[in-house]
Amino acid sequence: MNTSHLHTAAREGFAKEASTYASGRPDYPAELAGWLTGSLQLGPGRSVADVGAGTGKFCKLLVKTGANVLAIEPVKEMREQAQAIAGVTALDGQAQQMPVADASLDAIVCAQAFHWFAGTDTLDEFARTLKPGGRLGLVWNVRDESVDWVARITQIITPYEGDAPRFYKGDWRRPFPHPQFGALEQTSLPYQHAGPPAQVIIDRFMSVSFLAALPQGDRQVVRGQLLDLIATHPDLRGRETVSFPYQTLAFSCARL
Repeated sequence: MNTSHLHTAAREGFAKEASTYASGRPDYPAELAGWLTGSLQLGPGRSVADVGAGTGKFCKLLVKTGANVLAIEPVKEMREQAQAIAGVTALDGQAQQMPVADASLDAIVCAQAFHWFAGTDTLDEFARTLKPGGRLGLVWNVRDESVDWVARITQIITPYEGDAPRFYKGDWRRPFPHPQFGALEQTSLPYQHAGPPAQVIIDRFMSVSFLAALPQGDRQVVRGQLLDLIATHPDLRGRETVSFPYQTLAFSCARL
């Protein structure tokens, strides 16, 4: 599929850093399994599409429900990683033009992705492909910036984000309410991404789309600032393992 419609940060950044994205991005709290089978009503015999699936990180949770899982992703380098996951069928497609039949899905999930393509046209397409009563789920891991060193990371990276869509800006809410979907219901779960600083901080943030798309010199500046933070902050200095705090926010609504 032609990816020229994608924001430059997504098209270039995600293609360049697909492997780093897969290794550095946090997983999701175990409690989210109950949300998938409860709020989204997933289980054996059900069909779900992960739209903007990336490397398929969230698809692994979907497979565990027993549902039939489609990963819809326009960036080839990321889609190839999703295709390698057992139980996942990866398709070249975009949110506004999904390669699935009318009323063929029981659920659609967008994990760390809806802000890239939030719009009435996207919800129109989701409504086309969902069965009546089907469920839409939107999930984000949101950094807990009440923690000092997490807030410092935000200060380091924010000057580089430009006009890239971001969850915190809230633009993703604009298509709601939508005449074919019910009200959004929110679930919030705490989550800790534990691992070596090189993974949970360096790989995590160098895979952020707008940072991955930067010229090499600028990328080195950002990397250097992150490394300096790890080396000097009292809560990070000398630690082999750190726990990065998140709130996982999950929103769901029904196709009317």
